[in-house]
Amino acid sequence: MMWLYQSLDILSTITESVSLLAFAICFCRNPRFHSPGYKWCISGIYFSCVYAFTWCSALGAYKMPVFIIIGIVILKIFYKDSIYQCVVAYEVYFFVVSIIPESIGTLVFTLTLDEDLIVRVGSRYFLLWETYFFILAIRALAVFIVYKICRKNQYQLMWKDTLVLTIVFAIGFLMFLKNTFMHLNLGTVSEISYCIVEVIFPLFFMMFFLYVRNTLYLREQEQKDKMQIAQLQKQFDYYQEKQKDEEKVRSVYHDMKNHLLILQQQINSPETAEMVEELQAQVAMYEDYVHTGNGILDIILKEKSELAREKQISLSVTADFNGVDFIEPLDISTIFGNGLDNAIEASERLPVEQRTIFVKAGKIQNFLSIVIQNNCTEESKPAKKRTTGSSDFLHGFGISNMRKATEKYDGQLTTKCEKGKFVLKILIPVI
Repeated sequence: MMWLYQSLDILSTITESVSLLAFAICFCRNPRFHSPGYKWCISGIYFSCVYAFTWCSALGAYKMPVFIIIGIVILKIFYKDSIYQCVVAYEVYFFVVSIIPESIGTLVFTLTLDEDLIVRVGSRYFLLWETYFFILAIRALAVFIVYKICRKNQYQLMWKDTLVLTIVFAIGFLMFLKNTFMHLNLGTVSEISYCIVEVIFPLFFMMFFLYVRNTLYLREQEQKDKMQIAQLQKQFDYYQEKQKDEEKVRSVYHDMKNHLLILQQQINSPETAEMVEELQAQVAMYEDYVHTGNGILDIILKEKSELAREKQISLSVTADFNGVDFIEPLDISTIFGNGLDNAIEASERLPVEQRTIFVKAGKIQNFLSIVIQNNCTEESKPAKKRTTGSSDFLHGFGISNMRKATEKYDGQLTTKCEKGKFVLKILIPVI
């Protein structure tokens, strides 16, 4: 009969290993490796460890704390998420994969069978083999249900959250450990009340706690998204109004220019000539801006050029958006408005002679390429891909909003800060 229990154990260990991967996907969002097979390495390593400790050691029920440590370490090795995420991911996993199926399985067979559930095979004690099949079925159902509940979890756990969940987990785990020790080493099964308390109270609390935290987090994010959209729309409306004003000014520009030329030919005093030259210079400002082929982008670049000039920043722009008509004006405002605001703010911290910004945008083969480069100090390097500004809208969400606008068109945004230069690059496939 030992071969049957060994086969059942291998099958059980496989389901445990695959389930660990499922819960890692639910709670850990930042993989440390990007090779296609890294996920299955998690299952493979965990399977090897569980199998070795089960059949090559005499730890008995005390092997479970070792599994917990191994499982958390494996998650931390393969994911960049905080240790809190890894701990809670394994605690939920262990509850669903081990505590729930074995407690329910033992309870059901205790109530339905009159015979002893414990059998001795060689020098080891096991439950009846039918019980293990039932436990595997309960495990599959429990993993499926909890995975469906937790797969959209986005809340990043803090140490206080982890402390609360770990205390609850410890209560259920200690009771489960006691039951396991009794039926494996003493040949007895605990009272039914223990099984009920083990399963219902800790699991319900953990699921309810995680659900509430995640729901509140999603609502908070929804409010932030609404605020960002409103702010971006306000920024876009501003540029639209500026565009209308610029069009009104340009509509009379050529007439003014011709009138000034006629007046210049008729003047006969140096003072009047100087006045006319000054007026010509002022009017010429409306001609002195980049023509990109996109009206909104022209206005943004003109306004940011004037702002840069006021702050003694050299802004060089080479942009050609002719034929690029698939990007919505609001997204152009988001990308270039925030990108240039960030570059200007970083440049203000530098000596005047180092204040330079380069902007280059245009089609390269089948991609739209946008590059914004500025000199920066080491302190200007954005933490977590955010800038260091004090404005929560422009600088707290600036990069994230630009990334969302880029990904909307299946593009990619990258940032790099090294050797005193900050470079923001965007590549968008041309439709």
